[in-house]
Amino acid sequence: MPLPKKDKIYTYVDYLTWPEEERIELIDGQVYLLAPPSRIHQEISGAIFNQFYNYLKDKPCKVYHAPFGVRLPSSNEKNDEDIKTVVEPDIVVVCDEAKLDAEGCKGAPDLIVEIVSPSTARKDKVEKFNLYEKFGVKEYWIVEPDSKIISVFTLQANKRYGRPEIYTDDDVIRVSIFDDLIVDLKPVFAY
Repeated sequence: MPLPKKDKIYTYVDYLTWPEEERIELIDGQVYLLAPPSRIHQEISGAIFNQFYNYLKDKPCKVYHAPFGVRLPSSNEKNDEDIKTVVEPDIVVVCDEAKLDAEGCKGAPDLIVEIVSPSTARKDKVEKFNLYEKFGVKEYWIVEPDSKIISVFTLQANKRYGRPEIYTDDDVIRVSIFDDLIVDLKPVFAY
């Protein structure tokens, strides 16, 4: 199967036919090819994932890292074949087991972490921010490796993200969706 063209609207059915070795996301049917992650990206992802994984061991919530497909169906997209948005966040935490299936997650995870690069910054800070807010992701982290900053957005009662909490490499993050999880940023930015 050839890679998708950028000028066509695609669905999850199309997504399933593309080569597995290609990382591709769909947002409102538009195709986004993902570049392989850098070494620094992988170190950051591993350090964050490790802290979540250790905390969630033997708990009902689960943490996953990319590549891990998250299907975000609109209200009129009842079947998988109609879904036009499939993303592969760097890290997701899912607490509703009913959202998990053999293909990944269908519906909004509770927490998403995206690690930006120069080529993904706009998509992560604008398009995905709006997408995750719209679908009700409770907590959204945007990690900026160059400046060693993490912006944490928490969904408010009005279903909008409030002003972000900003953290640097000397800080710890109290994860809002858990009572007692603290993520230490020293190992996250220790590259």
